[in-house]
Amino acid sequence: MSDEVLSQEEMDALISQAGAESGEAKPDANAPQADEQAPDGEEQGEAAEGAAPGIRIETEPGTVARPAEFNPVGVSAGAAARGGMDLILDVNLQVTVELGRTLLKVRDVLALGPGAVVELDRHAGEPVDVVVNNKAVARGEVVVIDENFGVRITEIIDKEERDARAKAA
Repeated sequence: MSDEVLSQEEMDALISQAGAESGEAKPDANAPQADEQAPDGEEQGEAAEGAAPGIRIETEPGTVARPAEFNPVGVSAGAAARGGMDLILDVNLQVTVELGRTLLKVRDVLALGPGAVVELDRHAGEPVDVVVNNKAVARGEVVVIDENFGVRITEIIDKEERDARAKAA
């Protein structure tokens, strides 16, 4: 190339000639150039509305750049129909009924045998605790049904009491 300086008109003519040879549309003579102001007051090549600072979005003259719009993420109709308790019905839980507690030394445990009585911290007839996954969730009374033991739930333990018991344990 030569060191000759071209005027703006000569550069525009070269660009339109190159565009015509490659089949591209000629630039609009009325469109603002890179150093001119666009009609909306923004300079060409400036960051578009919603673009991160420091990011330039180059657009064709007359094209408006807008931030992407996405639909909110939600639950599909099929998942909603299966939702609720159905999702956890097959989850295994460890349920324990606690009649009472006591502390024994190893020698006392080794001395236990058939017919031995272990004294608990509760009296006969007091409610027993129903514990699910190591958290007390209810109280109930022991019942015998066809020579099997069971528990009749008499009270559900509220969240505050569960939290207090968890801190105490």
